[in-house]
Amino acid sequence: MTPKKIIISTLILMCGFAKAQQQNSSFSLQQAIDYSIKNSPNYLNANEDVKLAVYKKNEVAGLGLPQINSSFDFKDYFNIPVSIVDASAFNPSIPKGTYNALSFGLKYNATAGFSASQLLFSADYLFGVKAAKEYVALSKISAQRSKTDLIAQVSKAYYNVLINKERLKLIDANIIKLNKSLFDLKAYNKQGLVELIDVERLEVTSNNLATEKEKVTQLIGVGESLLKFQIGYKINEPIVLTDSLNLTEDLKQDVTINSFDFSKREDYQLIKAQQSLLNMDVKRLKWGYLPTLVAYGSYQYNTIRPVANIFETDKNNAVKKWYPISLIGLTANLTIFDGLQRNYKIQQAKVNLQKNVNNLKTIELAAQLESSIAGITFNNAIKTLKNNERNMTLAKHIYEVSQKKLEQGIGSNLEIVNAQTSIREAEINYFNAIYELIIAKIDYQKATGTLVK
Repeated sequence: MTPKKIIISTLILMCGFAKAQQQNSSFSLQQAIDYSIKNSPNYLNANEDVKLAVYKKNEVAGLGLPQINSSFDFKDYFNIPVSIVDASAFNPSIPKGTYNALSFGLKYNATAGFSASQLLFSADYLFGVKAAKEYVALSKISAQRSKTDLIAQVSKAYYNVLINKERLKLIDANIIKLNKSLFDLKAYNKQGLVELIDVERLEVTSNNLATEKEKVTQLIGVGESLLKFQIGYKINEPIVLTDSLNLTEDLKQDVTINSFDFSKREDYQLIKAQQSLLNMDVKRLKWGYLPTLVAYGSYQYNTIRPVANIFETDKNNAVKKWYPISLIGLTANLTIFDGLQRNYKIQQAKVNLQKNVNNLKTIELAAQLESSIAGITFNNAIKTLKNNERNMTLAKHIYEVSQKKLEQGIGSNLEIVNAQTSIREAEINYFNAIYELIIAKIDYQKATGTLVK
């Protein structure tokens, strides 16, 4: 490859890399939400909790599967166990009641084998499996609630940046207009048509606008940092927001405040899931009076030797043989009387169940109240925005009239200053109203469980 081709290829690669970097730092609102779902630590932890719940469910289910174990045991008796025997049993000439200490067995003992057990019936196990499944569902609901909270936070942070950027555009436009007025006024002052104090008043207004611009610029930086934090993006990396502040007509439409489906709210779903778990707990404790049934068995080989040659075998030598030991069994455990402990546990479980029923009613009432307040707040925000739109239009008209009067020599600089102040106030109120409207819409959707579709 020639040097010229190498240079061209390098430039193409660098341009492609730069374009990729730009694309990776550009986000629409939906892209910011999607990015946050993949990178927000809090939401990722909520998903990890779901995985933990699934693994816990599988762990509980494993208790009902066969439990198989293997073992190997080797003993070296420094002192062989002693048994006390009546010597008359071995020698009739010795009086009965004459006891001697005898050592039975050999120095080395080894056992190897397998054992298995199978749980046949246990009320705790049956309800434990069901509870584990409900716990998985509970974790998924909790993760969904984290997702809803995340989307609300990202949306609010995203719109906050957009609104401040729009404010900055209007401030820049006002600065241009004011600088023109200031330029003309200085010219009039040189001609002796206006006093210096009129110029100074307008300079004060110009300085205030410059300060306001600096303030909004800083707010944009803070807002972008907050957005980066919410979506899990590196704080020091640049970010570009590609969406524009577009107030669609549906956003300006009043909502009807009426009843809604509680089941769409994650907090309601969580209480309902807890209700199911508490119901199961009561049943589990009642079924606990039934017996637990376990089958088991083992198969082992055992050898006893005077020397530690346990791996040497000889079928014709009794000392060098391994002898099989096998058994099967069945164990049933039934509590006859436990001092009424289980009865009182059942009563406690019933109390917790009733408390959860009360919590469910509280959630229903709170959801009605929250959705009603959110709906009223949203409708009021629409009215406030419309009023501020009219005020901003009027303030701009007053400024234009004042400007024309000044140019015609029939107006005053004070009118310009007052009109400019009115525009600033109207614009600040207007953008505050936009932000409050968007926030109210998000809060209303969250209150009615419609934010995440």
